[in-house]
Amino acid sequence: MNENITPYQSATTSKKEQVAEMFNNISGTYDFLNHFMSMGIDIIWRKKAVGELKQLKPALILDVATGTGDFAFEAIRILKPEKVIGVDISEGMLEVARKKITERRLEPIFSVQAGDSEGLHFPDNTFDAITVAFGVRNFENLEKGLRDMHRVLKPGGKLVVLEFSKPRRFPVKQAYHFYFKYVTPILGKWFSRDSRAYTYLPESVAAFPDGSDFLGVMKRAGFKNTTEKRLTFGISAIYTGTK
Repeated sequence: MNENITPYQSATTSKKEQVAEMFNNISGTYDFLNHFMSMGIDIIWRKKAVGELKQLKPALILDVATGTGDFAFEAIRILKPEKVIGVDISEGMLEVARKKITERRLEPIFSVQAGDSEGLHFPDNTFDAITVAFGVRNFENLEKGLRDMHRVLKPGGKLVVLEFSKPRRFPVKQAYHFYFKYVTPILGKWFSRDSRAYTYLPESVAAFPDGSDFLGVMKRAGFKNTTEKRLTFGISAIYTGTK
């Protein structure tokens, strides 16, 4: 499991606190680096993940680890929900999200607040759908976070998780490993004021229990009908489950 992989391994604070600090440090360059380092493929991944909710047509969506809000904005554009609430442990990321919400005049639909996936401040059976994009690998306690999301999801509701994965086949596996381990930290150091964040990224992906292992964690957390769809040669994956 990935609980022992932390952004600042010499620090004495918890993983949760370190992740919040890391994202506060990189919030100003996060969107640019996401799109730049993925060559824009992350935008396509988000669209595909949002597409998993088209049939459900959720009215109320919770976006966990919302960051700067990109996944939620895509969900609003495609699904036209009545309301989206985004939660994140990083105030720096939430500040960027709030500015984007104001610029797009989406205050009546999209709101964000500080929140922890392992202790969501919402009643049981509240949301039609819950989404998490590139966030579950940062959870301090993965199963606990999934259990709390299951708690606030309505019966029949759906969870959609978009997360980095690990390619299995040659030569994508080798190229991916080289890019993530050597190129990503260099780019992060050039463009971000926290170079450790982009060393943590490949470490956290390598430690994340992807594929069938993650589906197993989802099932233990209470989710049914779990599925995995691998994207772009297995570089990322969409996981779904229902309550």
